[in-house]
Amino acid sequence: MEISTSKKLKKKEKDIDLNKPKLTVKEFKRQWILVVIAAIYIVYGIIFYYLPLAGWIIAFQNFIYAKGITRSKWVGLGKFKFLFSDKKFLMVIRNTFAMGVLNLVFSTVVAIAFAILLNEVKNKYFKKSIQTISYLPHFLSWIIVVAIVHDALTSTGIINELLIKFGILKTSYAFLGDPKLFWGIVTCSHLWKETGWNAIIYLAAITSIDPCLYESASIDGAGRFQKMRYVTLPGLRPTIMILLLMNMGNVLNAGFELQYLLGNGLVQNVARTIDIYVLDWALDARNLDYSLGTAAGIFKTVVSMTFIVVSNYIAKKKGDERLF
Repeated sequence: MEISTSKKLKKKEKDIDLNKPKLTVKEFKRQWILVVIAAIYIVYGIIFYYLPLAGWIIAFQNFIYAKGITRSKWVGLGKFKFLFSDKKFLMVIRNTFAMGVLNLVFSTVVAIAFAILLNEVKNKYFKKSIQTISYLPHFLSWIIVVAIVHDALTSTGIINELLIKFGILKTSYAFLGDPKLFWGIVTCSHLWKETGWNAIIYLAAITSIDPCLYESASIDGAGRFQKMRYVTLPGLRPTIMILLLMNMGNVLNAGFELQYLLGNGLVQNVARTIDIYVLDWALDARNLDYSLGTAAGIFKTVVSMTFIVVSNYIAKKKGDERLF
């Protein structure tokens, strides 16, 4: 019985493969516009994303701009050894990873919660107004966001004034000078800027959930929060998994402008990220060590790719949605 069943399954799989659409000349002529558009993006990616990777070769050299790649001295893994023996780089990895994880966790959770709650708003005009207001900060540059955060948290800023007025503080507090608060300030700044924009995808996914599921839940006596828990959240799971897997590659992209502009001597040990480290070594006139900056960039890329592959493998084992 088992042998016959396996033969039937294999036959069905072959039938499915035969039914798959094949690329023919007729099909190509019918969809040639799509093929051209796809080809443009492929060529663009090769030119601007893959060809520049040849510059990674300088990470294995003691690169000197005047000599160029061909005449610069080869040092093998010397630059990487220096990186992992540098206490500042290890501190930078800690800071980048911590801020990246905080941004990933809170931005995902808050965006999902905001989308679900916004979906429950029945007044169409009020809902659209809140949605528009919430995603407008996404279009502000980080320079403007930093200026707003800085003005709000200074000793004469609105946060200190409100805390003093309500008796929570007696004197103003230097929020931007406290290392313990810096990661929280960065996370809150990201949430304020990106929550509304991130929620758009989840709102679109909610609209694709079958309304019959909500009607069935109502017939069974489910309340509003029970519908959110047992209908909306399971319906969002595939979208959550795909976005989570994609964002895993951005864990080490914790930011540059926000940390660089808000950072000061008091919070330097918790504010520096890999991008700032690369700037200091590769572009600072005092160092100009392009090789070390490139090595740090390669490390960041390899770790990000590893996060994506491992996360995708775990999702595959769990039977969830995956990227590949």
